[in-house]
Amino acid sequence: MGHKKHIRFNAFDMNCITHLSPGLWRYPGDQALKYKDIEYWQNVARIAEKGLFDAIFIADVLGVYDIYNGDDEAALRGAVQTPVNDPVQLAAIGAAVTKHLGFGITAGVPFEHPFPFARRLSTLDHLTKGRVGWNIVTGYLPSANAQMGTKELPHDERYEVADEYLEVIYKLLEGSWEDDAVILDRQNGQFANSAKIHHIGHKGKYFDVPGIHVCEPSIQRTPVLFQAGNSPRGMRFAAENAEAIFISPISKEYTKTAVKQIRNELIKAGRDPHSAKIYALATIITDENQKLAEAKHKDLLSYVNEEGSLVLNSGWLGENLGKYNLDDPLTEITSNAMIGKVKEFAESRTDEGKTWTLRELIKIAGIGALGNKIIGGKKEVCDTLQELIEYSDADGFNLAYATTPGSFEDVVEFIVPELQKRGVYQESYTEGSLRHKLFGNGDRLPSSHRGAKYRVGGEKSTIDDYANSGRTKK
Repeated sequence: MGHKKHIRFNAFDMNCITHLSPGLWRYPGDQALKYKDIEYWQNVARIAEKGLFDAIFIADVLGVYDIYNGDDEAALRGAVQTPVNDPVQLAAIGAAVTKHLGFGITAGVPFEHPFPFARRLSTLDHLTKGRVGWNIVTGYLPSANAQMGTKELPHDERYEVADEYLEVIYKLLEGSWEDDAVILDRQNGQFANSAKIHHIGHKGKYFDVPGIHVCEPSIQRTPVLFQAGNSPRGMRFAAENAEAIFISPISKEYTKTAVKQIRNELIKAGRDPHSAKIYALATIITDENQKLAEAKHKDLLSYVNEEGSLVLNSGWLGENLGKYNLDDPLTEITSNAMIGKVKEFAESRTDEGKTWTLRELIKIAGIGALGNKIIGGKKEVCDTLQELIEYSDADGFNLAYATTPGSFEDVVEFIVPELQKRGVYQESYTEGSLRHKLFGNGDRLPSSHRGAKYRVGGEKSTIDDYANSGRTKK
């Protein structure tokens, strides 16, 4: 018998009341309204670590979902990802009460210059002792650009900006401070050897960043890189940069298709096809047995806010779904938003083999959005998880919740022990950074990664210590 592939979990969350299950904040025992409390987030972190999850993956948008019916009223009525607080602080808050859990924070490249953002990343990596990841997003809500007073770029150009943004980040985090720059010479009063701290000299189409990184090197330097691009351009960007890739396929078959596409893109980018972990979106509704799980699911469905679901999907698709009839096909949408998701609707079928219509969308999207819904007792759920991993070649799941933290608690109580019993889930954490936990090859980006090429002496380093820096050649 061959080695059984371990299944990996992230808790998929957002610093808001409604993430992916509109209306469920009203469910008895749900604690989503505590999202403003430190204690709430620390509790979620403790639950995830108890379940040996890889990370809490914290989503984010900067903007309001106002595509549905052309305004933001429905989003505000249902608290649909609005209000939404900043995700970055949650990493430090959660790290304070955990030892191993990773924290993947989402931040969009259009909305913060890479120079201060690099400092935020280094700060988090220091505070979490190397347990931070960054989910790189390019933005898809026009309302965010409107609030920033900037023009929304065409879809593929957003990735061109992201490419250069990453280049600056790599230069700052990997190529500014040498490993032995900090000398701590107390006798001579020298904290660092300035000759080993370099001005990156970046001049590009979108950014000019001439100077040094203002933080000393952290454990990972560059955080673990998460990405969720599913358009052709997005997949290429993910393949060139990402170490953990998030997919949200709307059918079992498309899960397999998406994983295969990503593995092929990794090969095209000159990387090993398994050099990035692929996590598929899933929502698990479970209990002691199948009957109780199905009853729980039925009860949960009675709280779903269908309008809220349409608000979310209108934002993702870049199309006002309020103008559609229930049996209108969702196959001819054109979009500047998540065009990969639009393509999915056009090219895939439901698990029942039907064309995607608004009716079929509503049927599955109320709880956990468009990812896999897995409902059952521990045996049924674990059978399905194993089958999906074997069929698709994904590495694990980003677990969305129906209720918080109840859904995560159920997975930890019922599912994790059963997967461990079957030998397909880790029994303990590996020591070290998040990157080392995921790949077992140390804290730093591997030498084969794009980011390594920007280190001192690397083929893409642009170090210029003497131009406009105040330094002089000796």
